[in-house]
Amino acid sequence: MLSYPEALERLLAAATPVTEMRHQPLVAAAGRVLAQAQHSTVAVPPLDNSAMDGYAVRAADITAPGVCLPVSQRIPAGSIGQALEPGSAARIFTGAPVPPGADAVVMQELCEHGENGVVIRHLPRAGENIRRRGEDMDVGQEILPAGILLRPQELALAAAAGLAELPVLRRLRVAVFSTGDELHEPGRPLPPGGIYNSNQYALISLLETMGCEVRNLGHIPDDLETTRAALRRAAGENDLIVTSGGVSVGEEDHVKPAVEAEGSLDLWKVAIKPGKPLALGRIRRAGERAAESAWFIGLPGNPVSAMVTFLVLVRPFIQRLQGRTAGVPQPYRLTAGFRWTRDSPLHEFLRARRGEDGRLALFPNQGSGVVNSLVWSEGLVIKPPHTLIEPGDAVDFLPFAELLS
Repeated sequence: MLSYPEALERLLAAATPVTEMRHQPLVAAAGRVLAQAQHSTVAVPPLDNSAMDGYAVRAADITAPGVCLPVSQRIPAGSIGQALEPGSAARIFTGAPVPPGADAVVMQELCEHGENGVVIRHLPRAGENIRRRGEDMDVGQEILPAGILLRPQELALAAAAGLAELPVLRRLRVAVFSTGDELHEPGRPLPPGGIYNSNQYALISLLETMGCEVRNLGHIPDDLETTRAALRRAAGENDLIVTSGGVSVGEEDHVKPAVEAEGSLDLWKVAIKPGKPLALGRIRRAGERAAESAWFIGLPGNPVSAMVTFLVLVRPFIQRLQGRTAGVPQPYRLTAGFRWTRDSPLHEFLRARRGEDGRLALFPNQGSGVVNSLVWSEGLVIKPPHTLIEPGDAVDFLPFAELLS
C-alpha cells in the first residue's frame, strides 16, 4: 500500500493546472484564483496622514505639558492644509494629510480648548500618530501573488491599490455521479435493501465550496455500457470526473472496467483509515479532441471514507488543478483528552472535537459509515502509523474550518 505522504505526493505531481484566464471586476472575483501577480497603482496612504482626530503640531514646540498653541487651520480628511507655522497647531481629522512642518499629532483627548488656542496636555514625540506615505503599499509594489484564492481581504487590498478588475483562472469544471442500484434519492420511499445517496450531496457541496463549476450527473445504474456512456459525456465537458464506490472487482462494480475501457486507471490502496481505496485515471475525449482527456477520481463508497479521503488527498489535488499555490493545511497541536491504544500501520484520521476543558474528545463510533460523526466533530486528529495516544499527549488536529474552503 502507498503511505499517505506518498499518495499525496503522487497526486500533486500528476496535477496540471488550468491556464485559461479571464478578467473579472472586483465584485465578481471573490472565490476565484488569481492568474497573475498584481502591483499597486498608488501609494497607500498617498501622503503622510493623521491616525486619529486631534491636533497636528511641531513636537519641538511642546516643551512641557500644558503649552497653549494658537490653532491656525482646520484640515478635514480629503483636503490639503497649508504649511504649519512654528508655534501653532492645526485641527486635524483622521485620514487628513499632515501639513508640511508638522511632525506629530496629539489626540484630541489629550487636548483642551484654551482662551488663546489649544492646550496640549501631553509631551509628544516626533512621528506620533502619523501614518507614513506608502507604509501600507507603495507604487509598483507587488501586493497579490499569482495562485492565491481571492477572499474579501484580497479584494479590499486590490481596491485600495486602485485595481478595478483582476485576471483570474477559469473555474475548474467537475462532473459528479454515483453508481449502485442500492442507492436512492432522499425524499423517496426507501425499498428493502436500499440506502439514501449521501455521497452525491457531500461531494457536490465540497466541490462548490472550493469554487468549482459542478455538473451533477446524478445516479448511474449498475450497467457497464451506461457507465461508459456517462464517462464519455462527462469527459467531453469537464476537467475532472469524481465518483464514489464501484471501483472494486465485484460483478456489479462497473466503474473500474468502464474507466479502463474509456481511458486508463491506476487503482491505489492507500494506508489510511477511513479510506484505503483510491482510483486515479484519465478518460479520453471523443472526436477531434481524442488526444485530450479528463481526470478521473474514484473515491471509496462508505460516506465517511469518501469525505475524509476527499479532504486529505483529493482536495489538495483539485487545488493544484485550479492553479492554486496553497499547500496542505498545517495541523494545530492540541491536547488529547482520550486514549487510543490500538496499534496500526495506517495513517488514521479520527473524528474529534474540543471539550469544555479544551482537550480533544473522540466520537464514540469511528466507523466509516457513521455520517453523524462528521457533524458532531470539529475536525480530524491525525494519528501516524504505529502511534499510541494517551490523555494529555499533544496530537495533530486538522479543523474542518481549514479543510472546507
